[in-house]
Amino acid sequence: MFVRRRKPTGASPLAVSRSSFRVLPTDVDALGHMNNGRFLSIADLGRFELLQQAGLYGPMRKRGWYPVVVASTISYRKSLDLWKKYDLESRLVGIDDRAVYVEQRFTVDGEIYAQMVIRGRFLQERGGLVPMGELIQFFGIDRDDVVMPEWLLRWSRDVALPSTKSPAPSIWE
Repeated sequence: MFVRRRKPTGASPLAVSRSSFRVLPTDVDALGHMNNGRFLSIADLGRFELLQQAGLYGPMRKRGWYPVVVASTISYRKSLDLWKKYDLESRLVGIDDRAVYVEQRFTVDGEIYAQMVIRGRFLQERGGLVPMGELIQFFGIDRDDVVMPEWLLRWSRDVALPSTKSPAPSIWE
């Protein structure tokens, strides 16, 4: 897959970012539709595009910041078959004290085929999290402009794993 690096448009990180793709032979599974895991890989590109269009990616990297996915969930509605053209829409939909939330939709002619949400953090190359106040200021947004839906707060709590500094034994009940 080739990704064309576009010039920043100066769009707000709260605006919907759109990228167009086509299902390629390397994207499909034995059943001839896009592999479930491929959706996640392409969603990474959509989040990159969201930052790029807002003009944030380059300055963010110069600061030594990089995004990581902490949690994700995806729902599939329709199959994307080989050679099908589709769009990936990405939008920042929430912020809490430690993370940002991005909703992404795989669409064909405006119809949702799959939808996912990620919880992400921004880390510093020198170690540690980017403080959320600093990140929000860098994004150039007002925290009050991002009203996080209650279901997203519940999801975030329900899927959270222990901190990397806490034990997390694999015990099946």
